[in-house]
Amino acid sequence: MGSGGMGWQTMGSYMRDGSSIQKLKPGTLRRIAALARPFARIITGFLVLTVADAVLGVLPPLLSQRIVDNGILKHDAGLVTTLALVVAGIALLDAVVGLFSRYLSARIGEGLIALLRTKVFAHVQRMPIAFFTRTQTGALVSRLNSDVLGAQRAFTSTLSSVVSNAVSLLLTGVTMFYLSWQITLFALVLLPVFVLPAKWMGRRLQQMTREQMQLNADMSTMMTERFNVSGALLAKLFGRPEEDDSLYAAKVDRVRGIGVRVAVSSSGFMTALTLVAALATAMVYLVGGHMAVSGHLTLGTMLALVGLLGRLYGPLTALANVRVDVMTALVSFDRVFELLDLPPMVTERPGARPVPPGPPVIEFDRVAFRYPTASEVSLASLESVAVLDQAPSAQVLGDLSFRAEPGTMTALVGPSGAGKTTITALAARLYDVTGGAVRVGGIDVRDVQLRSLRERIGVVTQDAHMFHDTIRNNLLYARPDAAEADLVRALKDAQIWDLVAALPDGLATVVGDRGYRLSGGEKQRVAIARLLLKAPDVVVLDEATAHLDSESEAAVQQALAGALRGRTSLVIAHRLSTVRDADQILVVDGGGIVEHGTHAQLLAADGLYADLYRTQFAHQESLVPPEPLVRRESAAQPMT
Repeated sequence: MGSGGMGWQTMGSYMRDGSSIQKLKPGTLRRIAALARPFARIITGFLVLTVADAVLGVLPPLLSQRIVDNGILKHDAGLVTTLALVVAGIALLDAVVGLFSRYLSARIGEGLIALLRTKVFAHVQRMPIAFFTRTQTGALVSRLNSDVLGAQRAFTSTLSSVVSNAVSLLLTGVTMFYLSWQITLFALVLLPVFVLPAKWMGRRLQQMTREQMQLNADMSTMMTERFNVSGALLAKLFGRPEEDDSLYAAKVDRVRGIGVRVAVSSSGFMTALTLVAALATAMVYLVGGHMAVSGHLTLGTMLALVGLLGRLYGPLTALANVRVDVMTALVSFDRVFELLDLPPMVTERPGARPVPPGPPVIEFDRVAFRYPTASEVSLASLESVAVLDQAPSAQVLGDLSFRAEPGTMTALVGPSGAGKTTITALAARLYDVTGGAVRVGGIDVRDVQLRSLRERIGVVTQDAHMFHDTIRNNLLYARPDAAEADLVRALKDAQIWDLVAALPDGLATVVGDRGYRLSGGEKQRVAIARLLLKAPDVVVLDEATAHLDSESEAAVQQALAGALRGRTSLVIAHRLSTVRDADQILVVDGGGIVEHGTHAQLLAADGLYADLYRTQFAHQESLVPPEPLVRRESAAQPMT
């Protein structure tokens, strides 16, 4: 059936939103041609072999005519032997051509997959963090898998099928007309009965398969959500396995139902097509048999026509659905290009400079900021919505200014939602300001080389992420060229080496998905070790001890004291006792700095900071607050 079945089977994975497969962006074909340019010679060879394969397929029926008419009926055993050997040679040659054709097809397909996946992965890696906060991970993975594979089929299955079927149909039709135009016309009488149901059923199967793929995607989404550590923990804590079982069973049942419908429809369709082909064959036998009896047609010619008839209806059916196949492949390309065309909001300007060496000054100069809208950073197809929200977001920061001197610690405190994390994100240029400027080392971060900025800034958040890999590889992500002794030193400075050394696999211990095999305090200290190994000049701590118990907090605080020493640091903390010895404390509220000063100065001012401090310690006046992150006298010590 050629490529028609391929189109039905793959259609659903490309058109999840159910939109028409005909809508393509201008220039898609031109961009596909540009992608194919590196494979031009291989594609040419592949097409030549495809045509050769189609030509070889027409020869055996013609040889069978000679065997019957000139060999068997004329009792010429030598000719029968010769022609039989020729048929065997053609079969062998056809097998060799097929092998080389599949080899070239694999080179084209795998090369294109590698090229597209590399381009998409590199592009997604450079998207702003706002992109990842909106898009679905499964949708991104789909672009790298289903859509890339669909695009690959355009140069292998679809391309070869279209060329092969077109050449085969042309050669078969011409040959049949040459042998007997009368029988060929009779055979084509049933063509509408054959082709029209094929087109209708092709569309029907396409719709059902699209629904099937969407249901499979829903099932996969549920499994992904329930099978990761966080989802499994939530499901167990809320104790709803029976409800989840029922929900999943309902999805499975819907997939089963649509699968049965697809199978029955496909089987019924194939049965009908087989019946029509059998009727056409019977007609050839009927008409050709009478013509052979009357002497108007030889027996060998009739048998050749029967053999050629089998090569006529298959290509006709495939070409009847060729538009579906071609458009399916084009839409796959279109969806990949759609992602590649989404520009990263944070880019490096031409002539960007590195950050000057040494702990830099960090300066916010009348900074204003609002988070980008969905339409600015995302795609509707990556969020499973019809239209992206284009309403502008509220202003997060407005006219915010401060200066953090080199080697000093600046603490950011204030109520939740005040904009503290946004300030640190702007310093690391995870976003670009909408007004004013952020400078590091006296240079606007928009004029700084991104690699230089990333190398000079280290961040530890309250939920430090770990890859599902060994402790060693998680550390080496910060500095791939680090020696084993460097890793051990960093772990010792982070107060976690004794624990790692006691593990059966030591540094080769796999931390699990997102580091869940480690406790909160252990994971934080490994993250600090990673920070120390990186040895940045700027350290950002975003509530790095917010969710730790007292014992873990004490160990992490000790590790952080070494991480901050001699470095310019921005520290967000809800526990005000941990930052009371900061060089300056900025009280952030409503997107602006409402107070600033030292701990003593802010308490004396009796403003928001004093209120927050009293709220935290009113019930524990007799308790000794936790140790601060850095003692004032050590803040100016040289960096280790």
